[in-house]
Amino acid sequence: MKDRIAHNLRTIRHRIQEAALRVNRDPAGITLVAVTKSVGVDEILALYEQGVRHFAENRLEAALEKIQCCPADIHWHYLAPIQTRKARDVVAHFSVAEAVDRIKAAQALQKRCTEQDRHLEIFLEANISGEESKHGFEAEALPEALDAVRSLDRLRVKGLMTMAPWGAEEEMLRQCFGGLRRLNDTLGLSGCSMGMTDDFEIAVEEGSTEVRIGRALFE
Repeated sequence: MKDRIAHNLRTIRHRIQEAALRVNRDPAGITLVAVTKSVGVDEILALYEQGVRHFAENRLEAALEKIQCCPADIHWHYLAPIQTRKARDVVAHFSVAEAVDRIKAAQALQKRCTEQDRHLEIFLEANISGEESKHGFEAEALPEALDAVRSLDRLRVKGLMTMAPWGAEEEMLRQCFGGLRRLNDTLGLSGCSMGMTDDFEIAVEEGSTEVRIGRALFE
């Protein structure tokens, strides 16, 4: 298992590097976030041994069981939209909330951060594709949302994140990812979380600073 994961990780890191170099980007500016929702602690530790420090989960209860068994210097990313009743545990155990899609969610995180004397990095989720099934702020709502969230002193907005349409062709992926990067630039944000197993190279070429890889690490 460890050998397979190490091989997969080397392959993915190489693909990230090649994609970055194709568009004259520094590969060091791209963070690999390992999505571990489908695996256990052994797989997480195998990646940790290879130098991975950013991991992501989207089911809180399962994540907490893993977090307590893992090294303390891991940066945990919470991928699911924030339910206000879960904000306390997100703040207590995660470094980054990736999918803040409502002002109410940001306010809940701010409240729990104040109670726990903590700070939290967040991404605002943007619905670039316009799909009704997708969470996130519409593009035209983002400037007002960003102003509102910036008034919350316990939260630090790293940037925007998005999910591309499932099974989309390359042209649509580039429209989606390029649109997010342009919004990011317009809003003066530096972080851009986009790209997963099936499309991360295109995301890197379009400006992603953080790719969320799950299946390709473990298959």
